[in-house]
Parts: sequence; structure tokens; C-alpha cells
Amino acid sequence: METSIEIPFDTDRTAEIAYHSLRVDPEPKRSGSKKEPTLDGKILRVNFFCEEARTMRVSVGSFLDLLVLVIDTMDQFDVPSN
Repeated sequence: METSIEIPFDTDRTAEIAYHSLRVDPEPKRSGSKKEPTLDGKILRVNFFCEEARTMRVSVGSFLDLLVLVIDTMDQFDVPSN
């Protein structure tokens, strides 16, 4: 099973910060899932590969939780957008 999501950011810089923050946390080997983040300018793309639908739901949900944390942290520290 495979799915992908695209997250647009306001600037290349904020997309790059999110990419570098989220790519360092690979899925556990025993989880049966894999994620591959890529960066294309202001767009963060993430491909998810899972063996089961339930695993996909958990993997994508966990990633989105971390994404919200990264975005909230950038907002809290007033990361410049240029």
C-alpha cells in the first residue's frame, strides 16, 4: 500500500526547516511502514509505504502530529519567513 501527501509552506526556508526536522525520525523497522520525505521548493512531499491499512493510518497520523508540532514551534520562535 502506498500514499503520498504534499504540504505547502509560505517560503522555501520554512519548508526546509520542516523537512530537516521531520526526516531524521525514521519509522521503526518492525512497524511495517516506511516514509520518504522530499523537498521541492516550498512543497514538502512525503511518500508512505505500508503493508496494512491500519499501519498506514497510524503512520500518517503520527507524521501529521509531528508536523503540527514543528509548525507550532516555528510560530512560537517567530522563524523568519524569508
